[in-house]
Amino acid sequence: MKKSGLTALLIAMATAAVMVYTNTDSRADSAKPGSIDDPLVTKSYVDKLLAGGSTGGGQGTTQGIETTVVSVNPGEVLLAKAGAQFVLRAGKGVAYSSDANGISDVTDGKDIKSGQPVANNHLLIFPRDGRGVMPDPQAKAALTVLVIGGYEITAAPSSSGS
Repeated sequence: MKKSGLTALLIAMATAAVMVYTNTDSRADSAKPGSIDDPLVTKSYVDKLLAGGSTGGGQGTTQGIETTVVSVNPGEVLLAKAGAQFVLRAGKGVAYSSDANGISDVTDGKDIKSGQPVANNHLLIFPRDGRGVMPDPQAKAALTVLVIGGYEITAAPSSSGS
């Protein structure tokens, strides 16, 4: 019984030694993560990116989006170009539209008709030209509007709602 217990112990120790040696040996062959021998990307890939080459990813082109803070005085209308976005930051504003269509308030998920008040800090999207915002005729202060995209400032029409 003693002999078989000693044999089992020797076999277990030999197995453990082999496992430790194998594990140590495999770690010696692999590079330490984050070291120069273990790059996350190839050097040629980085060189290509730095040189302005394409990686074969997206094929589309993007244009720079201009963001501007605009002040709109009483008696003026801030008209959006198609695709523009406005965020009324300060002042009391009302919607303006040259036709029967309104402005998309995507924050509230509703359509604002011409002459209706525009809430501050709501994202407004203008799918077509001829729509915009203007100061509330009852308010005497200017509007501050964050504009993304094209716009123009014109004189307000003589009637407050169009």
